[in-house]
Amino acid sequence: MAEGESCTASAAEIKEDFEIIDKKQIPNTTELKNEEKEKTEEARWSAPILSLAKKASENLALSYGNALKSASLVGFISKPVSNDSTAKTSARYHAMEERANLMNMMKLSIKILIQSALSLGRTLDSDFPPLQQFFVVLEHCLKHGLKVKKTFIGQNKSFFGPLELVEKLCPEASDIATSVKNLPELKTAVGRGRAWLYLALMQKKLADYLKVLLDHKHLLSEFYEPDALMMEEEGAVIVGLLVGLNVIDANLCLKGEDLDSQVGVIDFSLYLKETQDSDGKQDGGITAVLDQKHYVEELNRHLSCTVADLQNKIDCLEKTNSKLQEEVTKEDTKVELDTYKQSRQGLDEMYSDVWKQLKEEKKIRLELEKELELQIGMKTEMEIAMKLLEKDTHEKQDTLVALRQQLEEVKAINLQMFHKSQNAECSLQQKTEAISSFEGKTNEMMSSMKQMEERLQHAEKARQAAEERCNKMKQELAGRLDTCRQQMSQLDSKCSTLEKELKSEKEQRQTLQRELHQEKDATTLLKTELQQMEGLKKELRKLQDEKQQLEKVCEEQEQALQEMGLHLSQSKLKMEDIKEVNKALKGHTWLKDDEATHCKQCEKEFSISRRKHHCRNCGDIFCNTCSSNELALPSYPKPVRVCDTCHTLLLQRCSSNSS
Repeated sequence: MAEGESCTASAAEIKEDFEIIDKKQIPNTTELKNEEKEKTEEARWSAPILSLAKKASENLALSYGNALKSASLVGFISKPVSNDSTAKTSARYHAMEERANLMNMMKLSIKILIQSALSLGRTLDSDFPPLQQFFVVLEHCLKHGLKVKKTFIGQNKSFFGPLELVEKLCPEASDIATSVKNLPELKTAVGRGRAWLYLALMQKKLADYLKVLLDHKHLLSEFYEPDALMMEEEGAVIVGLLVGLNVIDANLCLKGEDLDSQVGVIDFSLYLKETQDSDGKQDGGITAVLDQKHYVEELNRHLSCTVADLQNKIDCLEKTNSKLQEEVTKEDTKVELDTYKQSRQGLDEMYSDVWKQLKEEKKIRLELEKELELQIGMKTEMEIAMKLLEKDTHEKQDTLVALRQQLEEVKAINLQMFHKSQNAECSLQQKTEAISSFEGKTNEMMSSMKQMEERLQHAEKARQAAEERCNKMKQELAGRLDTCRQQMSQLDSKCSTLEKELKSEKEQRQTLQRELHQEKDATTLLKTELQQMEGLKKELRKLQDEKQQLEKVCEEQEQALQEMGLHLSQSKLKMEDIKEVNKALKGHTWLKDDEATHCKQCEKEFSISRRKHHCRNCGDIFCNTCSSNELALPSYPKPVRVCDTCHTLLLQRCSSNSS
């Protein structure tokens, strides 16, 4: 029983999201195609725009049918195991389409809201239509992919749950949460969510709060499905678009409005624009359809209000009837029952008439909506075509500029070629004379061919008299024709060879001219290089003389330096021996452990890991890395720890002593 109730509840919620209509009211693809064909014949649209309109209508019909099927079959029909993968892929594709459509609608609503607000130049009220449509689209975006939560009362599906997280993540939003909770008129989570969005927009922090939510997607996963708009990249794009709303100043009153029972329906009429003056007739038709649509909607609202009033009256009458039955006697009740039946009959008749009117108005509304959708599609396709034409014109203008530049270059080349062609014409005249002689020969051959044809005709007349002679003559004529054709083919081949020779001679002449220019350039370069070489040779001779003089001076100075070095090394050795004797006499100052806190060489601080070590030569304290060497000293028989500086000094002394 619980499972059945949950299924019915989920189906009811899906009906709230998607308005389920009878399948008879859904237009088939074939009907749509026939209607579009008739409209195209009347309006005489171009072929590419027509194809786009057909594709758009087919996609709309298919997506509408899939949505209805999915809404009607949720929780009632158990699907087979083999179709799980196809169902998942179709669901993902459907979710991707929904996300893309919602993002595009959000872009449109934000753009129109900003444009209209800037054109007004004042603070916006809650009655401003673009602002109302913006909140409707934002509500649809936040509802996309919401998980259904089970409570004691029933199943709940509201977008106020994730918005409550903003108070925990961002302490600045605590004022909004407290003000929403203090409003006594709000009884549902949907109304609280709408009030929260109104207050966030007035504070100009709607984009910041939603960005905080998107930064913590692990918390959003409790409320949204993985394919939801807020969990994908489209959510970040929408948050980026919302930053532009900080330009708008809004003053929205929440006390007088009934936010709990509002129905969020997207009105596409706000997003239609006039593209050109030539489309005036179509725009007039669209405005007329929109007026009819608004009129039908108002009628529907009035009728629904009257139906609700009648139902309330019926309920009140039933309650009064039950009370009167207890209080009044049977005779009075009979009279009242008669009056009640008469009034009930009148009300039923009124109700049936109103219901019939409602059905007719719904049918008219559906027809108008279909016409609206088709006209909107045609208008968008016209805009796309106009944009494409503009792009083509810009590209053609660029190509025209490029072609004009190429024309100027070609003119310069043509002038050069003209001079070359004049030279080539002389040689061409000689060859044309030879060709004319060949043409005379061919004409003679053609005349002989005509004579042969005349003889053939005479032979055919005498065919009945002498068939044998005719056959012999035919054979002879065939042989002669073959020889003539062979001669003709030879002449054609000679003509082609002559043309090829002409072309090759032209190319050779061009190559020879190019080679001449190159050789002239090379000779000029070689002459300049020869002049430079002569100057360089003179400079080389001067430099060689200077080099010989400098080498003599260097040799003399090197000999003097060697002598000075020998004297200096001897004096250094004597000084070091004297210093060692003095140190041995005085004795090294042995530093205490308490006096040193840092290494003398690397100046790193001593610690438990970096211990202190004395140098046995100078007596100072070093770390292990700076005193890792060992050497034999005169005061110690075995090799002892020595610092790096003492180690290098002692090694230099040993090497100088040995040398």
